[in-house]
Amino acid sequence: MQKNIQASALRAHCARILVAAGSSAQEADKVASNLVMANLSGHDSHGVGMLPRYVDAVLEGGLTPNAQVKTVLDAGALLSLNGQRGYGQVVGEQAMLLGMARAKEQGSCILALAESHHLGRIGHFAEMAVAQGLVSLHFVNVMTRPVVAPWGGADGRYGTNPCCVGVPLKDAPPFVLDFATSRVAQGKMRVAHNQGKAVQPGLLIDEHGQPTTDPGVVVVPQANGFFGALMPFGEHKGYGLAVACELLGGALTGGGTWHHPTVNVRAVYNSMLTILIDPGKLGTQSAMETEALAFVEWLRKSPPADGEHGVQIAGEPERRARVERERDGIDIDASTWEEIVGAAGKVGLSI
Repeated sequence: MQKNIQASALRAHCARILVAAGSSAQEADKVASNLVMANLSGHDSHGVGMLPRYVDAVLEGGLTPNAQVKTVLDAGALLSLNGQRGYGQVVGEQAMLLGMARAKEQGSCILALAESHHLGRIGHFAEMAVAQGLVSLHFVNVMTRPVVAPWGGADGRYGTNPCCVGVPLKDAPPFVLDFATSRVAQGKMRVAHNQGKAVQPGLLIDEHGQPTTDPGVVVVPQANGFFGALMPFGEHKGYGLAVACELLGGALTGGGTWHHPTVNVRAVYNSMLTILIDPGKLGTQSAMETEALAFVEWLRKSPPADGEHGVQIAGEPERRARVERERDGIDIDASTWEEIVGAAGKVGLSI
């Protein structure tokens, strides 16, 4: 039976586990708040269900509590940073604060962050930028068991490689586009598997390269010891964007790309190339504000398609979900809650 938990209680549970796993109280609060915000936003794939994996990664030595971002190169509008395999929710924010300050000074900043542990919901970093009036672009690669098949291929060769764009809108909520370059996030398959649900056709192939609706093929090893794979979104176009994320987020940042046999570890590493632009320094802020709002208003005038409630802008579903889930609580399926309780037990807690 699933549990319904208020966000504040869920944050407290997660923070206790993180402290027991070695984090400072401040780090634990930041990571817990970020995970719960993902749940509140409707993205359970990046929410508290990740916590058991984080605990395993710490115990294995692949995730370093209390690590700080390290500056490798500071060349004005170019910053190269290393996350030192610390919590991505922490080192990612530290990197963004450095990059945003530099963009405010210089007008733009190209920020390369290598070797962070799982950064979580990339939209969080775009939300940080747009709150400062900055435009942001993010290209991210994923270094763990490869779970996405290349277009034309029949097994996993790379990660879900997120891409994200944030644009502030004058006197209106921002445009925040945040998506995995796979047809669906790996974490959503974990959630569906834990709930015992099949998924829609077209998302997955099994360990033999054949279409399937069983999310377990990418969550647990199959009878032959192999896994299935997620499909890229948009066929060859989404696949091309995923490769771009690997080359920009992985190769260009210095964080590395995936090109070796799978290893059975729980750590998830991300590297991220971020481009930050200050429209005010560019001299186009007034034009951008006017034109952006005019375009959004133009989109909204489109009549609703059959079965739809009208045109939405990226970021709106998340903001609506936050209001609803903050009020109604967050549903956690029984399997996910059992995994969280188990993670607590591994670090000597009972919840």
